[in-house]
Amino acid sequence: MEEEKTQQEKKESFLDKIDNKADKKGIKTLWQAIKFLVVSCLVTLIQLGLVNLMYFLMKGWTTPLPGFLAIIFSEQTIGVGHSNWGYILPFFISNLVANTVGYFLNKSKTFKSDAPWWHYVIYILVLLVLISISTWLQGLIVNGLNSVGAEVVAPTIAGMAAGMFQLIALFPLQKYVLLKEKKEEKTPSEK
Repeated sequence: MEEEKTQQEKKESFLDKIDNKADKKGIKTLWQAIKFLVVSCLVTLIQLGLVNLMYFLMKGWTTPLPGFLAIIFSEQTIGVGHSNWGYILPFFISNLVANTVGYFLNKSKTFKSDAPWWHYVIYILVLLVLISISTWLQGLIVNGLNSVGAEVVAPTIAGMAAGMFQLIALFPLQKYVLLKEKKEEKTPSEK
């Protein structure tokens, strides 16, 4: 029995040990929030790298948006010359890719969840709404920053603001709804 315990302790990763200590001290949610923030920083780096690359590569793609998107992403909101695919897609795609990476990192490392595959489908649907709002918000911020001559940093600042918005929305959704922690089965002696 003693030997089994030592082998199990050796198999635990550094992160598992901290997780166990946080759980014993009653600060599990705080520790999960910290891990979520670390994952969010990585997600932000991925998103910022992609949005800047895609923003400047797609800038020449001026195909207008279809009806309902043109209304949401109007030039009055996001700036003249920006109501097109080459402007909107970089924000949308970079958010989708980065947040998908974040979902799987949070599932395995932050919340240690065994959530079924269909929770990811729900996450994507929620994410589509959040990204649409974030893309609109980013356009609004970029338009404002461009009007004061800050075009070079505009996508980065807009991406950071959208990331903060998503962080505030996604932590409770993932922790309490989509990525609930695995339920450990109790042995007969623990029951």
